Amino acid sequence: MSNKKRFALIGASGYIAPRHMKAITETGNELVAALDPYDGIGIMDSHFPQASFFTEFERFDRFIDKYHRENEKKIDYIGITTPNYLHDAHIRFTLKSGCDAICEKPLVLNPHNIDQLKIIEEETGKRVNNILQLRLHPSIIALREKVQKELEQNPNKIYDIDLTYLTSRGKWYFVSWKGDESKSGGIASNIGVHFYDMLSWIFGEVKENIVHLKQPDANAGLLRLKNANVRWFLSVNYDYIPEEVKAQGQTTFRSITVEGEEIEFSGGFKDLHTRSYEEILAGNGFGLEEAYGSIDIVSQIRKMTPIGLKDDYHPFCKKIM
Repeated sequence: MSNKKRFALIGASGYIAPRHMKAITETGNELVAALDPYDGIGIMDSHFPQASFFTEFERFDRFIDKYHRENEKKIDYIGITTPNYLHDAHIRFTLKSGCDAICEKPLVLNPHNIDQLKIIEEETGKRVNNILQLRLHPSIIALREKVQKELEQNPNKIYDIDLTYLTSRGKWYFVSWKGDESKSGGIASNIGVHFYDMLSWIFGEVKENIVHLKQPDANAGLLRLKNANVRWFLSVNYDYIPEEVKAQGQTTFRSITVEGEEIEFSGGFKDLHTRSYEEILAGNGFGLEEAYGSIDIVSQIRKMTPIGLKDDYHPFCKKIM
């Protein structure tokens, strides 16, 4: 008897959607149906050419409902790779359709959305799984184990950390939903939420959240965690990438230093969605509780007024101010 699980996917044309299709393939499961208003999705031929495809939500909704009524096997999971502001509605639809959800980051834009989703989980008996793949990265796991051992010896130790993440985006970015803070949540939500989750997972809950800089293409601030002070700088502006990195033809710069020591975790990202699916299928996915801390951080950042170059700010702020 086959243990193959059945999946549907909302947001099949998105940047990250192929990693979900690959993960479904590599875990030996089946994509039954996909939805996206954009219909140029040839990538599906590489994975699931027989999957039903819809460009209208109403037809997709009807298919899911009819499939469950007419088939002995139901759709087990719906993956959600849509624009950030749609995640909440698509998770609700998934749970109420009798499926577990697998949703990209950020899970939702505000903590109160998580509170409501908890109620729907209880009502439906279905579960929300959040893709928090950095928690599965071997280098990050090794760092967490190292820190835990050190904190056993010195529980009050405060680590000094610099987080720098620059990933260049063209003019299209600011015209798309990603450039609309009401839809994306802004840069902190779009490209920073995984790092906030990872750092608070390792170094503890937030004690203080300070924003030094907040512009459409760059954010910077200071997170005082239980066991770390984190100076962070995020940007989608190519101009802020260090010259030595540009000289190598690279358009992305990612750096985390702990006590002045660089943490290398550049490799292995493309396989982490499959690892995430393996853990979810084994019942070990990251749920609503795990998502809460990072969503609270980015929600606060969105509402805060930057204080400028005061206190302990990230040195990259001087590139702008």
